[in-house]
Amino acid sequence: METTVFLAVIAAAALHAGWNALLKIGLDRFLTATLIQIGAGLVALCALPFVALPQASAWPWIALSALLHIGYNFFLARAYQYGDLGQVYPIARGSSPLMVALLSLLFLHDGLGALQLLGLLVLVLGIWLMAIRGGHHQAPQGAMLACALMTALFIAGYTLSDAMGARANGDALSYSLWLFTVNGVVMAAVLAISRGPRAFLQLGPHWRGGVAGGAMSMAAYTIVIWAMTQAPVALVSALRETSVVFAVLLGVVLLKERLRPIRLLACVVIAAGVVMMKLA
Repeated sequence: METTVFLAVIAAAALHAGWNALLKIGLDRFLTATLIQIGAGLVALCALPFVALPQASAWPWIALSALLHIGYNFFLARAYQYGDLGQVYPIARGSSPLMVALLSLLFLHDGLGALQLLGLLVLVLGIWLMAIRGGHHQAPQGAMLACALMTALFIAGYTLSDAMGARANGDALSYSLWLFTVNGVVMAAVLAISRGPRAFLQLGPHWRGGVAGGAMSMAAYTIVIWAMTQAPVALVSALRETSVVFAVLLGVVLLKERLRPIRLLACVVIAAGVVMMKLA
């Protein structure tokens, strides 16, 4: 992985943590996720006149990714019914790079060297350490763990789908903007079907935060999509999840949260994994 790509993915991780930390709007998880994706879709829609139409070979991947995002949002919302953010988020985000590594080897033939694989495993271990403190030192409950792991599987699914779609399209920016536009429409339809048209009235007062958060989310993932056309998908996926470190730092700086020893250790382990992956 070239240094430019490496730094770009780290910047994307910081953006991802930023909109998660700053967007405190008082909606439930499903509504918040839908608001962000609709906001990202609106921003992407405004930019469509400046990019080309995707290649015909990219459209099936865009459609598949939109469908996988529905499953991601469903299982993430279910996981939060059984566990808190500090436990669900690290398990879901920390498990997906392992799944991506395996699936990318099977479908994309993106092999990893021994040190790269070791660095990825160390990074994932650090992310899972975050879940210990997030769960108040309790072991993950069965229902929560199952939903969190299903969430990770859907993350791995849409990550690989978007990697293959962007590579097939030959233009990561065009692919990303059309993807976010389609995904915004799909999630709006899912919201209308699952909760009725009145659900949009709940989103209305928060539209500014939705557009701002959606723009940050779109920028972060667009960088990731581009990076997956330049480097092995498993490495990009793993580096993307360093967002948990930025989330901890933002919590300490902005929210005055206490940096407990277990979380400090987790950050150190994640940093060690990142260094190993870069040196490899």
